[in-house]
Amino acid sequence: MQSRAHLDWPFFDDAHRTLAENLGAWAQSNIQHAPSSETRDANDARCRSLVAALGRSGWARYAVPSAYGGAMDTLDSRALCIVRETLAYHDGLADFAFAMQGLGSGAITLAGSDALKRAYLPRVASGQAIAAFALSEPDAGSDVAAMQTRARAEGDDYIIDGSKTWISNGGIADFYTVFARTSDGSDTRAGARPGARGISAFVVDADTAGLIIAERIDVIAPHPLATVRFDRCRVPASHRLGEAGQGFKIAMQTLDIFRASVAAAALGFARRALDEALAHARARKMFGQTLADFQLTQASLADMATEIDAAALLTYRAAWLRDVKRTRATREAAMAKLTATENAQRVIDRAVQMFGGAGVAKGNIVESLYREIRALRIYEGASEVQRLIIGRELLQEAQATA
Repeated sequence: MQSRAHLDWPFFDDAHRTLAENLGAWAQSNIQHAPSSETRDANDARCRSLVAALGRSGWARYAVPSAYGGAMDTLDSRALCIVRETLAYHDGLADFAFAMQGLGSGAITLAGSDALKRAYLPRVASGQAIAAFALSEPDAGSDVAAMQTRARAEGDDYIIDGSKTWISNGGIADFYTVFARTSDGSDTRAGARPGARGISAFVVDADTAGLIIAERIDVIAPHPLATVRFDRCRVPASHRLGEAGQGFKIAMQTLDIFRASVAAAALGFARRALDEALAHARARKMFGQTLADFQLTQASLADMATEIDAAALLTYRAAWLRDVKRTRATREAAMAKLTATENAQRVIDRAVQMFGGAGVAKGNIVESLYREIRALRIYEGASEVQRLIIGRELLQEAQATA
């Protein structure tokens, strides 16, 4: 059973503790860990079913502000983290389903017109619409400024041409938040590299003519992923989010909100691995005693628990700073994401080792967790990118105080 001892930390208020308790009880009864299916169609169907279940039960409402059907006045980073940690503990695809409802609609919450918010956010909260976030491109992943997808104004519309890849919910989403270049930015020098300032954001319905699912992508922890192509895809200018050229800022603000929640998902995976390891160590008979009786096992369990607590402290500090201190907490969120995902990888690896041969057998929970955690060290900014962010923030702070 998932530990809730950390909820006594001062980062939380009673509403957060109630959320954790109620969601934990619901997940225990309604979302049981399930090995991934052998077929893409079955995994797609299960993801759709989870989005609908989260909507019906009210949990998807935490991805949307209350004015548009959500559970809280504003997006609350601590609530997002609690939901993701709890769902990830029970099932990786359930966490994915919730996370993408938030990430895919987050830019609408931050920068959409009231009309766009009313059109999309209530359906996200109710689980009636599946959201997607289309930022990465074949040659522009971490380097967003290298984006090549274009959106040119034509009358009251924009025409989008280009390609996005590694798009979560690609192929099953009802709408996509799409980032495209509307200008080369402010640098007009001959041969200058296009800048981040020339990027704009749009909401594009999945059934829009010219939006094509070019390729489905299968990965080690099966989630709906795709390459999405835009071929003269016509979008109303009213579907632009914020001002033209503000898309990079909107994307970074969205990722800032949800980056700490990626760390929380890693925490959920790691806590489940520790619980599975504890149960196995106490039950496994070896050489006339249990696996738990060996000091090597006890030392390994101690390392696992310590790494989880260290990551949890960083994760909820970042979320608390954003919610209570109203700061961007860019450095703290990067620290949390880096530490939680890297620590969780080590925790889960130790759990697999403790299970021995059974730990690599398909269908074993720790084997599934091993596949789930690997992606989180890359998604939403790889560990190397988080290190660059932390270093840049430290240097900027040192320069400001010099």
